[in-house]
Amino acid sequence: MTIAESNDTPAAESNVRRSYARHEVPEPLREDVRLLGRLLGTVLEESGGPDLLADVERLRELTIAAYDDPNSSALDEARELVDTFTLERAQQVARAFTCYFHLANLAEEYHRIRVLRQRETAAGPRSTTQDDTLPEAFTQLAAEVGYEEAVKRLTELEFRPVLTAHPTEARRRAVTGGIRRVSDLLAARDSLRLGGTSLAENERSLLAEIDGLWRTALIRSSKPSVQDEVRQIMAVFESTLFNVIPAVYRRFDDWLLGDRAGRIEPLVRPFVGLGSWIGGDRDGNPNVTAEVTREAAQIASERILIALERSAHDIARRLTADDDTTPPSAALNSLWDRQRQLSRRLTDLAEAKSINERHRAATLVISERIAATRRRDADLAYASAEQLESDLRTVQDSLIAAGAPRAAYGALQNLIWQVQTFGFHLVELEVRQHSQVHEEALADIAEHGLQGKLQPRTVEVLDTFRAIGAIQRRYGVRAVRRFIVSFTQKPEHLEAVYQLANLAFADSDDAPIIDAIPLFETFADLENSVEILEQMLMIEQVKRRLEANGRRVEVMLGYSDSSKDVGPVSATLALHSAQERIAAWAERHNITLTLFHGRGGALGRGGGPANRAVLAQPPHSVDGRFKLTEQGEVILARYGDPTIAVQHIEHVAAATLLASAPSVEERNAEGTAKFAELAGKLDETSRSAFHRLVKSDGFPQWFAQVTPLEEVGLLPIGSRPARRGLSVSSLDDLRAIPWVFSWSQARLNLAGWYGLGSALEAVGDVDELRAAYREWPVFATMIDNVEMSLAKSDDRIAEQYLALGDRDDLSKLVLDEYRRTVDWVLKVTDSEWPLANRRVLGRAVQLRSPYVGALSLIQVRALTALRTGNHTASTEELQHLLLLSVNGVAAGLQNTG
Repeated sequence: MTIAESNDTPAAESNVRRSYARHEVPEPLREDVRLLGRLLGTVLEESGGPDLLADVERLRELTIAAYDDPNSSALDEARELVDTFTLERAQQVARAFTCYFHLANLAEEYHRIRVLRQRETAAGPRSTTQDDTLPEAFTQLAAEVGYEEAVKRLTELEFRPVLTAHPTEARRRAVTGGIRRVSDLLAARDSLRLGGTSLAENERSLLAEIDGLWRTALIRSSKPSVQDEVRQIMAVFESTLFNVIPAVYRRFDDWLLGDRAGRIEPLVRPFVGLGSWIGGDRDGNPNVTAEVTREAAQIASERILIALERSAHDIARRLTADDDTTPPSAALNSLWDRQRQLSRRLTDLAEAKSINERHRAATLVISERIAATRRRDADLAYASAEQLESDLRTVQDSLIAAGAPRAAYGALQNLIWQVQTFGFHLVELEVRQHSQVHEEALADIAEHGLQGKLQPRTVEVLDTFRAIGAIQRRYGVRAVRRFIVSFTQKPEHLEAVYQLANLAFADSDDAPIIDAIPLFETFADLENSVEILEQMLMIEQVKRRLEANGRRVEVMLGYSDSSKDVGPVSATLALHSAQERIAAWAERHNITLTLFHGRGGALGRGGGPANRAVLAQPPHSVDGRFKLTEQGEVILARYGDPTIAVQHIEHVAAATLLASAPSVEERNAEGTAKFAELAGKLDETSRSAFHRLVKSDGFPQWFAQVTPLEEVGLLPIGSRPARRGLSVSSLDDLRAIPWVFSWSQARLNLAGWYGLGSALEAVGDVDELRAAYREWPVFATMIDNVEMSLAKSDDRIAEQYLALGDRDDLSKLVLDEYRRTVDWVLKVTDSEWPLANRRVLGRAVQLRSPYVGALSLIQVRALTALRTGNHTASTEELQHLLLLSVNGVAAGLQNTG
């Protein structure tokens, strides 16, 4: 069972697109996929017998034939074959295709890593390997604004990814672990050039791991707790981020300094700041309590202190410079004296291990004090991360003064960067709550008094502010100070945060330091954003914060709800317009603005390549600062492997640095001005088309009927509920994630494109649209993202989902708009088929589409039985089959919500 095997079928050769895609598959990737597919076939035959493998192969051949020749009867034959499967066989086949996708995905990921490493090997120390790297961005910026100004902007650079636990990661942790082990074995074959017995042992190990993956339940038996979600993110920190982030700084600094690198002070200052909503985001999630928030902060702090202690100890072991060759400075001797006063026992132990090695001895004590901080040993603990950094600087300065700059600016500098980046808190925990909850809490307090009988939710709101205060006292203000207000619709919604913070403490002076951040989500909120921000400046607590923080303001923009509100085209244009107006507002008030982009992984939620999105932002809306949410499966995809994590961080940081270059800002400004009339027409027409669909009578119920919406809510893939409480009679309270996820499962990806075809057709001028595609970055980004969404869609499969409803009028609207959108997007991009001009991505999508189609047919079978009631199996068994297919389709499409 392997993509590579389909290369030899006559039907495959008759199809231009798939033939083109196969031709483009690099040989190393082809060999990896062939190997993993062959081994999976062996496992299937061993586990289920030759009949299971034969059924899988027959379905695979039919779906490939259906894609090779859309006019053939192969798709109908494939569906008929699926209908003949027993329920047990259908589940086995669904699991087989899902396992295949996990293996194909890891092969593609590893090939990406292989290519990146090959580029690194081929490049010289001062050359760059790609256009969108930090060195290239800095070079272009310096050419436009001068070297000194470019260095200044570099020191002010900020990239702030905020990790969230939205339920969009469909894989179990056990499955992720198995995938990582298979990937490691695949890498060993490549890097060690195994042969003979070693190669046989590697293949035996691969078979064992693939067998384990096949036998592992692909669906969790229960929803993860918030604490589980916190620990899952901690695993990413430990495996990659702790070492990757200083590696990014080091790589760029080495390029900037050239031969002087490692001998003089680094030019690069820490510019990555990790945030997290996991354990802090309580909007619609009753499982996130004040106690959970405290626990999330404690887990994160423990992990970073363990990592810092280990790093400090490792550095101390290697810091063996003798005092005769590298004499300690007076400041280091003074630090040693202070350390002796803190603990004679520790200094005696350190000295016994470091005879005549003062730098090593002092660093060993530093390591022990970090451990004491984790244990909360008041006598030895550091009061703050800044105090630890000061001690490390003392050791570093002493090494420099003694003529040992390489020791000073080597691993010790990495540790200093880690302390500066992570502090004692690791991630900056952010709290989020709905504005309505705060309004109701204030009303409850006004009616009953603080000492009266308050509603449980009001008590929890007050406890949340007390938890914030406790976290700040223990881990520092950086650990948690941002409070995001969902559905900010008036300045009072922000003022309520400060009022409740004061009410939570007997003495308002004890209230924590808080920055209330408005979140503008709906189309109306985006339109009113500047008026609300203008009034926000009148709030006394905001005035005080601006004075204290250097007039810095964060504003969050929601991509998900705005898209569900007015459609993806109008939402994209409204967000762009709001950013322009908010940036102008900030400039008028001398405010340093950070726009926080609430993007999801899927295209209907602002997904797509982040670096391209940054370069399409309006002038002065970035200014060297970019903050976004990283959600669900995106976290592992971007940060799960060190090589890919380095590339992702470098690409987004490079775009953030370059976004304020005069040429980039001029291009964005000119494009927006030139095509303003076009934007108005696209907005009006697309929104009208979108509303004509979603505001049709009975649309919510029809949507729930023709997609696995209800069943998606059963997937135990996150602690957060899929809806805020209302039934499917209303889309208003449906979260954007199941909205997007359900349409992707129905193979339409409607949330990412609906309305664009009508809008482009209304414009009608292909030359003008192509000019906009060339010259207007936000339009080009939108078209490219829609093109990817369309490439992952399949109208022939979608027709089978739409047939489950009883509204032919709505089905016709959707399918007509889909085909209209495909037609016009191809005209704009001057392409023969979606992604024809994007070889790597197009290849991946085209080759896996028939396999996704096989899983979709299994899903349609289960969904049809559930919707019609025409079945003999239990509802639970059918739901399990459907959820297996949901899991597999998500793996095949490589995005959920």
